[in-house]
Amino acid sequence: MKHLFKTQLSWTSKQIPEESSKRFYSKTHQVKIEGKPTLDVSAAKAFKGDPSLYNPEDLLLSSLVSCHMMSYLYVCSQNGIEVLEYSDNAEATLEVNPDGSGRFVEVKLYPKVKISNSDQIELALELHQKANQLCFIANSCNFPVLHNAICEAI
Repeated sequence: MKHLFKTQLSWTSKQIPEESSKRFYSKTHQVKIEGKPTLDVSAAKAFKGDPSLYNPEDLLLSSLVSCHMMSYLYVCSQNGIEVLEYSDNAEATLEVNPDGSGRFVEVKLYPKVKISNSDQIELALELHQKANQLCFIANSCNFPVLHNAICEAI
């Protein structure tokens, strides 16, 4: 089974006057997905982008965190675990090479999960690995996705 996802990107040249002699182009652009609000996107601040806007690195990490959570909630439901709360403070490490190329080398997820049954804490922690195996985004990455999970019952 295959699913097709479509995105439209729009950018217009808006040279910044004080930088025009350096051929510096604005990195700000819009990403449109039918039926959804438009995203204003730029490069990360470190790459001369607008720090008030989302950047591709933000979006990649947020996609990974979100997909892991949804996969985790799925495997918990399959195993009879009632999840009451889920939060994460993920980190991604990007290495930039001298030639300007770069790549993510690692992502660390720090999921904090609250469940209803204290007898299921060990299983709830183990299920992060299963969720990672099912996560569409993690399966599309060429870098390790590590999990430093905490689970408690309330």
